[in-house]
Amino acid sequence: QVQLEESGGGLVQAGGSLRLSCAASGGTFGRFAMGWFRQAPGKEREFVAGISWSGDTITYGDSVKGRVAISRDNVKNTAYLQMNSLKPEDTAIYYCAARNLPALTTTSSRYAYWGQGIQVTVST
Repeated sequence: QVQLEESGGGLVQAGGSLRLSCAASGGTFGRFAMGWFRQAPGKEREFVAGISWSGDTITYGDSVKGRVAISRDNVKNTAYLQMNSLKPEDTAIYYCAARNLPALTTTSSRYAYWGQGIQVTVST
């Protein structure tokens, strides 16, 4: 059973930075494509970033492009989301997701495994 656990969220002022981590267990992490999604109150879940299982393919959502960076460490079984120049509209619950296929996808329904989510709040 694959389990994902996010950490690193919290409250930050606008313009600040956060690094989210997603620790995976129960599977072969190096064979999972990973994704980050977020969901703000009253809004649909939104794709933030994705990375292939080898790390050689990365995609970002339009609303965060240029401000975030996704990475992975296949030795530590962990994926990361570095977020910079944060804005109040980045406030949401952030989820990491995994699929046991090599290629990333921006479609949430194509990820089989999800973390419980972690709150990120950006104040003005």
